[in-house]
Amino acid sequence: MDPVSAGIGLVIGAAIGYLVDRLIKGSAYRSRDQILQDAERDADNLRKTREIEAKEEMLKRREAIEDELNALREKLRSEERKLDKREAAIDEMKTDIQKKEGMLQTMQKRVADRGKAIEARETELAKLLQQEQDELFKITGLDKPAATEKLLTRLEQQLQSETGGVIMKHESYLKEEQERLAREIIGMAVQRYASQHTSETTVSTVDIPNDEMKGRIIGREGRNIRAFEKETGVDVIVDDTPGVVVVSAFDNVRREIAKLALAKLIQDGRIHPTRIEEIVAETTKEMDDHIMRLGKEGSMEAEVFNLHEKLLQLMGRLNFRVSYSQNVLQHSIEVAHLTGMMAEQLGLDGTLARRCGFLHDIGKAADHEMEGGHPAIGAELLKRYGEGEEVVHAAAGHHDDIRPEYIYTVLVAAADAVSASRPGARRETLEKYVRRLEELEAIANGFPGVNQTYAVQAGREVRVIVDPKEVNDREAAKMARDIALAVEQSMTYPGEVKVTVMREIRAVGVAK
Repeated sequence: MDPVSAGIGLVIGAAIGYLVDRLIKGSAYRSRDQILQDAERDADNLRKTREIEAKEEMLKRREAIEDELNALREKLRSEERKLDKREAAIDEMKTDIQKKEGMLQTMQKRVADRGKAIEARETELAKLLQQEQDELFKITGLDKPAATEKLLTRLEQQLQSETGGVIMKHESYLKEEQERLAREIIGMAVQRYASQHTSETTVSTVDIPNDEMKGRIIGREGRNIRAFEKETGVDVIVDDTPGVVVVSAFDNVRREIAKLALAKLIQDGRIHPTRIEEIVAETTKEMDDHIMRLGKEGSMEAEVFNLHEKLLQLMGRLNFRVSYSQNVLQHSIEVAHLTGMMAEQLGLDGTLARRCGFLHDIGKAADHEMEGGHPAIGAELLKRYGEGEEVVHAAAGHHDDIRPEYIYTVLVAAADAVSASRPGARRETLEKYVRRLEELEAIANGFPGVNQTYAVQAGREVRVIVDPKEVNDREAAKMARDIALAVEQSMTYPGEVKVTVMREIRAVGVAK
């Protein structure tokens, strides 16, 4: 090969090598740029993904916060509604108090006006008497002593026949005025205070899980039931009535102790004489604590404080004593409030009056242990435990057994009568209740056109069914009014009696 060809070959080889090297390097550069672009694109995608996730997280947190805020707002709205109701109740109580204060101010103003009128009359009378005396002195020319003696002699002669009539007239007026004021004071006290009474009976029932428990209560040859009756002082009646045992006693405290003790024995399941003694002793101690708590609560409700513990215990026992189905403790609280209100209206000591009213029947808590009536027993107990003369005398004289020496005794007697006789205080006997229903139905049945009559709602409503052929709608309306008037005129009843006259026409068709 010639040198020229060899040179040309070298040049061509070098050129080819250079081109190949450039191609390799260009490919490398292009791969790097592509990688950088891919990395930047992935970074942008990653950043956008993170931003989206952050925004979603932020939205979730915002929704959670909004839920909490909504719950808080709903709670605030509920509290606001409660506050509004409470505020409305307070406003209603305030309005009621303002009405009562207005009534009291009206009464005070009326009394003050009456006092001013009496003073004006007395002043006018004094002026007239002075003028008459001066005129007599001028006419007769006598001095004052002689004129006075002559005038008195003449007046005595002229008024001898009229004195009795004048005295009777004024006595009648004073009596009417006293009765009016007494009714007004008692009516105001009753209007300001009214309470509910619970009724008790002489028997209680205890539920038992099954008939097998009855046998366990009786015990072998009746030893368990005899031990129980001996410990409690009650009668236990186990008959064929399923699911119950009857506890009977006239002493309500013993009956309550027996009821609670028997319930504990049934729950415990261990029924034998020794266990009966333990349970009865435990229940008796619990009942003593309960009675003391009732006495304290009653004294606080009656606003009577600083009582001897024995008196509190006796008052607590009255919660288990009834008089004509009236709870004696609740009756004592009511008498305390009524006596206090009447005393305050008369300008007396309301605190002392409430104390007299609250303790007036305390003798009923011990009349089975001491001889005598409950007024004398109560007076003896109150005197023994350091109560004042007014309180002792109120207990002894609230049934007019002795002559009243204190005004508080009279007020207690009046409050006692009001509490016992007001409608709803004492339960009617079954006979009187049935008789009243029969009278209501008989009055309605006496009207023409009446088919049937039913006394419902414990005698507070009479439903009268009339014959639609004999009585039209207008006559039915008039009949309702006539029956109501007849009931008002011929019966005595508490509250109101509603008369409903029903007239009905039925048209019946049968498709065959």
